[in-house]
Amino acid sequence: MTLKPTPLNPLPAEGTFLPGELLTQVRERFLHVDVCPFSGKRIFFENAGGSLTLESVVTRGAEVAGIPDNEHRNNPASRAMSAIVAEGRDDLATFFGASSGVIFGGETGTECLFRVIRAAALSAEAGGSVVASAVEHPATFDATEQWARRTGRDWIEVPFDVDTGRVTAAHYVDCVRPDTRIATILHTSPVTGMSMDIAEIAQAIRAVAPDCVIIVDGIQHAPHGFLAVDDYGVDAYVISPYKAYCRFNNGYAWLSDRLSVVDHDRLSGKSADAWELGSRDPSALVGVSMMIDYLDWLGAHFTDEAPRRARLLAAGQAMQAHERALVNRLLHGGTGLPGLCDYPGLHLIGPADAPQREGVVSFAVEGVDAKHIVAELGDRGIRVHARTDDVFSGNILRPLGLKAVTRISMAHYNSAEEIDTCLAALAEILPRP
Repeated sequence: MTLKPTPLNPLPAEGTFLPGELLTQVRERFLHVDVCPFSGKRIFFENAGGSLTLESVVTRGAEVAGIPDNEHRNNPASRAMSAIVAEGRDDLATFFGASSGVIFGGETGTECLFRVIRAAALSAEAGGSVVASAVEHPATFDATEQWARRTGRDWIEVPFDVDTGRVTAAHYVDCVRPDTRIATILHTSPVTGMSMDIAEIAQAIRAVAPDCVIIVDGIQHAPHGFLAVDDYGVDAYVISPYKAYCRFNNGYAWLSDRLSVVDHDRLSGKSADAWELGSRDPSALVGVSMMIDYLDWLGAHFTDEAPRRARLLAAGQAMQAHERALVNRLLHGGTGLPGLCDYPGLHLIGPADAPQREGVVSFAVEGVDAKHIVAELGDRGIRVHARTDDVFSGNILRPLGLKAVTRISMAHYNSAEEIDTCLAALAEILPRP
């Protein structure tokens, strides 16, 4: 049983940096924090594409990966593997904030989302509609369109607010129908950087379609704070640990009790709520436990509460506050350097001071190609990324009227000094304010 979140202190608009000594300790726990093994010294502002990895995830994971024994055998090694898997599942439940339901692992978060959407579509009552928002990643946007078409249902696209980069409950209310069978929600956008009010949107959907299956893509939100699926009122929530300080090639989905037992791919002899196909990788689950141990350690600097869940919540709030301070410095400048908001012809996605922004700043500059900015920053040892009108971001950028944006994405292990270095480089690259 996990605790529900206790009320947290409101974050100051300008954010609050982690204390310097603590930030040093945080950075020491990550691999390649300021040096790329291929290109040398660099600043990593590509966290939305995949976070840095905790050293403990790699070292402990390697130890476990080298053990050949599988679960369900009568020997000490097998029992040890089962204990690691069970602990990993328990840690995931604490991380999700889930006191019930089922958690299963897959190849990636995208694979988990496609699989859950497929099962929901094939098991739902015939007819009706499937709803998704244009702000979503293709993991849900494409999956819902495909399974609506394959099951002969209407697919309804919910627009988002191009000024704020967000979709709200009001947008969903305009599109959801009493016969809506499935609705998907994106918790945080890796393009606009904005988070959505999941509980409010879910409540609005259920007011119109009480039996609708609600599935949330939490992949981008997971590394920027805390999760609380008990409070969201949804049926599924999916994460990808490679964006939350772990390794590639594993994703995890939490399912509500009712969604966990719909007809789905499973071995016939397994229980009705069994979703995992094949053996689990204990080294992946021990990596998840190492990540949650890290958040526990970080949260202990901000709360004296005993339950582990309370420390995870405290860690999430401290991370959000630090990232907000980083974003504020990038947008408004520091140490005499102009911020992004000071440049003429710069189009910022979303309001500069939006409290919903989670570590991502995407922008376009009139007359300057986004890939040029990425390359110029790369030449100066600063790694960022360009999102373009392609398979991954086109459905988001087209409503914004943009062909491409430069994305600077931060995490709680980044520093104010790294922001200042980036601002100094931008002053050389962008038209002078």
